[in-house]
Amino acid sequence: MIACSPLIFIRILTFKNRFQKMLSTGKKRVFTLLLMGGIFWTAIFGLTWRVLVYFQSIEAFGDILAKQLLTMIFLTFFSLLIFSNIITALSNLFLSHDLEFCHATPLAIEDIFLSRFIYTIMDSSWMVIIFGLPVMLAYGMVYNADIIYYFTIIFTGIPLILISSATGVLIIQFIVTIFPAHRTRDVVILFSIFFVIAVFLMFRFLKPEKLINPESFQSLLAYISALKGTNFILLPSYWAGEALWEKLININKNGILFIAQLWSTALTLIWLNIFTAKHLYFNSFSKSQEGARRKKKLKSLLEIIISIIIVPFKQDMKELIAKDIRSFFRDHTQWSQLFLLGALVVIYIFNFRVIPIEGSLIRTFYLQNILAFLNLGLAGFVISAICVRFVFPAISIEGRAFWIIKNSPFTMKRFLLGKFIIYLIPMLLLSEILIVYTNYLLDVTFFMMVLSTITIFFMVFGIVALGIGFGALYPDFNHQNIAQVSTSFGGVIYMIGSILFMGLIIILEAGPTYTIITAQIKNTQISMVSWVWIYFSFTIALLINIITIFFSFRIGLKSLSNRKE
Repeated sequence: MIACSPLIFIRILTFKNRFQKMLSTGKKRVFTLLLMGGIFWTAIFGLTWRVLVYFQSIEAFGDILAKQLLTMIFLTFFSLLIFSNIITALSNLFLSHDLEFCHATPLAIEDIFLSRFIYTIMDSSWMVIIFGLPVMLAYGMVYNADIIYYFTIIFTGIPLILISSATGVLIIQFIVTIFPAHRTRDVVILFSIFFVIAVFLMFRFLKPEKLINPESFQSLLAYISALKGTNFILLPSYWAGEALWEKLININKNGILFIAQLWSTALTLIWLNIFTAKHLYFNSFSKSQEGARRKKKLKSLLEIIISIIIVPFKQDMKELIAKDIRSFFRDHTQWSQLFLLGALVVIYIFNFRVIPIEGSLIRTFYLQNILAFLNLGLAGFVISAICVRFVFPAISIEGRAFWIIKNSPFTMKRFLLGKFIIYLIPMLLLSEILIVYTNYLLDVTFFMMVLSTITIFFMVFGIVALGIGFGALYPDFNHQNIAQVSTSFGGVIYMIGSILFMGLIIILEAGPTYTIITAQIKNTQISMVSWVWIYFSFTIALLINIITIFFSFRIGLKSLSNRKE
């Protein structure tokens, strides 16, 4: 650990220098981050608080629902962390540009590996910390937890992150050792398929749809037993949830044992990773320096697709779009993340597939349309999560070649517009497929179908524009690993900004939508004043979309035009 400290110290100094530079030249940016972060945390905290208060109002098994929700939150974070670590470890351990320098140093191979392992932990865990802390704080406030609970969050969260990181890194070590480096595509396909199957089996084992269908059980006791029976006690996420829950309700049963299991598992996996790296890592890295073999048939197919896509554009835009598409499919660290997209989409659609609307205690018509409206926010979040991986790094991916583009006759305005078009089209297609198909599964009314498709259509314009704008505002043209760009300060700002943007649109449309649905249920007429309010709210939502697009392009254009480094 001491031997690898110089490499870790370099990473810390790099972060420190960037932060000091940001403080000296961009105090407004820091203030914006603090403001947006405060609003975002407050929103997550408030939503979790409201759900938990509602659970407590349910007599007999409200606490069981709250406990089950906590377990599912940990399970979701744990699953996503493992896959994220696999993707990040592939880049940090084998594909980063600075690895040749690291391996040229006198440091032992296990010390180099340990430093990259720590890099992977930092790059993969920031999102969980941002999303998880306000949820944990809400649990503590609702249940009036003491200070021990908050220390328990630390003592369970750290080993859970370490276990997921160590698992992901160990998986990628074995896979890259077995497969030649020029077959990285096959490697990614293999573990991506494995991950999707594992997630599918996990959700089928949990059967979360049963939790909203009490009528399928003969008694309250059977329902409570089903709630308790959806856990898998061998998972570290279950141990973490149980340890925290005991501190929430002030009992001392197996909490210490669960924490000991977490830490012992984490330390064992770390030791196993170091032991494996000592014997396998350098040989695997050496293979990664081999040249890849290109298949002419696949290359020809890609060129045909590119030639079709660029037909509607002018010559300068054609060249930019063709270049970006080719670069995307040549970079394994970029296109391999498409499998993460596939996993998210499959899980997202599958959850709607199994919702038992007919067996719900809430009136079916009302529930269908409310779920369709809430689906807007969920679909928007999925699109934002994809955009932070692909759209936000779109400017930084140019690297030092950006200066060639800037000094060419190609204007920065056309450059940003080209990047916007490249990512807008697939994001629009994906969002519309998600909304239309999930609404079809919910069997919503024609009004909700039209409202959902139109709203998500315009929201995607704003989400993609924010990705391009913030990507131009916080570019990293000297990156050693493009996967790290999305986890940077700018990436956090973008995620917070896009979520706040979607939240504002949904809030503006929530009231009018509720008024229209209620009128349909009660078969009553909507007053003229209500219609004015409805049209006004939807108009403001549209204007926010337009302003967001204009603002994003303006800050991006100004940042790139004034950049002289």
